[in-house]
Amino acid sequence: MIKTGKLAVLGSINADHILNLAHFPRPGETVIGKQYQIAFGGKGANQAVAAGRAGADIAFIACVGEDDTGERVRQQLAVDRIDVAPVAVVPAMATGVAMIFVNGEGENVIGIYAGANAALTPQRVEQHQQVIGEASALLMQLESPLESVLAAAQIARQHDTHVILNPAPAAALSDELLSLIDIITPNETEAEILTGIPVKNDDDAARAASWLHNKGIATVLITLGSRGVWLSEQGQGQRIAGFRVTAVDTIAAGDTFNGALITALLEGQPMTQAVRFAHAAAAIAVTRAGAQPSVPWREEIDHFLAERV
Repeated sequence: MIKTGKLAVLGSINADHILNLAHFPRPGETVIGKQYQIAFGGKGANQAVAAGRAGADIAFIACVGEDDTGERVRQQLAVDRIDVAPVAVVPAMATGVAMIFVNGEGENVIGIYAGANAALTPQRVEQHQQVIGEASALLMQLESPLESVLAAAQIARQHDTHVILNPAPAAALSDELLSLIDIITPNETEAEILTGIPVKNDDDAARAASWLHNKGIATVLITLGSRGVWLSEQGQGQRIAGFRVTAVDTIAAGDTFNGALITALLEGQPMTQAVRFAHAAAAIAVTRAGAQPSVPWREEIDHFLAERV
């Protein structure tokens, strides 16, 4: 059980360039886009914004470039109720960029340029030991250097700070890092890459969760898209259904889920109730375009849930 208190998020910041297409282009094919926008994103920033708007007491450890985009991102994060003091401005580097195609079904494919995100080194993480140590929970993803994620997890363990990892984008992880994680939140693809077990149904999800439990992770949440989430705590599993909505795009759905989930847990909500809260936040997000522009505020989440009691 996570004790109530502060949240630290460590992760990436990107400027998202989003192009809507009828379908994804095949190699050599040119497809005319219908809509283009630039919005702030990055998995770390998206999850920080989701937590901030949901009501968490949050500090964000990240890097931006010494450019206009980086300055505007920091200003926006502050508006989203996030402590941006640990967001470093890195000289002579550009803020990270993501190129995103969204098809007619709301699915997306993404290419990323790390930019200043690569400057979030273990040495820079060490400078924020106090931020991590004073937090009740540390939420991370994998758009930051892996050695930095490991360094932050080690600091968190020394201070009894809960470690939550959203292992995206998918990557193979060391047993050392896995042993430091308290809660892990892969989607089906990420769960398969981590465990080698294809996740096609609830039984597969249970097997993948068991594999992760055996690595020392107490709580596993495998997100299953429209089917909801497979929640496994100490080997006891159940599927918790999500909410049916009409999706516009799914760019920040997982990030919104993660930020809202940890916010609810830090408030002392039971895990199943926290998952329902996170489902509601993600459901609202997929009905809107873009990453951070789609993330709901607390009042919207509470209203959504009140209508579905």
